[in-house]
Amino acid sequence: MRIRATVAVASGALALSALAVPAAQAGQSHGERPALTLPTVAWLGDAAGKAAPSTAQNRSLAAAKAAAADPKVTKVVVNGGKPIVLGTSATKKVSVAITATDDSGIGGAAAVLWTGGSSIEDDSSYGFGLEDDTELKCKAASATTSTCTHTITVDPKVLYNTDAKTWNVYAVAVGNDESMTEKEKAGTVKFQRLSQLTVAATPKPVKKGKTLTVTGKLSRANWDTGKYAGYTVQPVKLQFRKSGTETYTTIKTVKTSNTGTLSTTTTKTTAEGYWRWSFAGTSTTPAVNAAGTLVKIKK
Repeated sequence: MRIRATVAVASGALALSALAVPAAQAGQSHGERPALTLPTVAWLGDAAGKAAPSTAQNRSLAAAKAAAADPKVTKVVVNGGKPIVLGTSATKKVSVAITATDDSGIGGAAAVLWTGGSSIEDDSSYGFGLEDDTELKCKAASATTSTCTHTITVDPKVLYNTDAKTWNVYAVAVGNDESMTEKEKAGTVKFQRLSQLTVAATPKPVKKGKTLTVTGKLSRANWDTGKYAGYTVQPVKLQFRKSGTETYTTIKTVKTSNTGTLSTTTTKTTAEGYWRWSFAGTSTTPAVNAAGTLVKIKK
């Protein structure tokens, strides 16, 4: 379903109203995709409560708009250029910065994160955008160019595992002359399932040169179930850092089991130090390092 929100014109300048693309509402069941809300432009009179323009004035505004060049969206940055990493339940506020330019100056700009269909207008498309109380801030770099920022709340409870992929960014910008542009694919952002990695080592302490057993588990958020599950058959590095140093050295690479567990042995126990597992990440899951566990050498 598509809903058209209003882009209001107040005192001759354009201002974006909420582009409401809500996350899960209270009581909403998992997998109920949030509806996309796209903007439209309307003249509402000025902020001081003066009457809206007459029909003739509206025709003049329409003619001026038709003659004006549309604004251009030149840059969109979501979450500081980093992937959006989500666990199983906690929502995340994601920053969005849209840079746009227009001869009349920029009155406002905002974005929507979307996926699903080949076009944002497809009934199968869904995503996240501004909420009703979102504050839109625009900072002018010049008389014609501004960067507008806002936040989007992303909720993993309405996502499926298949949503861990690259999403599109829709952007809209409005000029002070009432011109408007919509860019359906102004950029992209990657959604990833949060990863976790544990480590344990025995015996502690260990005799110098004797066998040390290192275990652990690699898991990640399962958006289908709302729980964490083992990440299977993934290469994970066993690493060691000598006490008093800062750099970890890779000892070997081990693959996780069909439940995500890790287990290996090593006899490279020549010095006291920290042992950990290190996962490089995949396109759907971010890299993660286990907190090092200290193993002392038995005298």
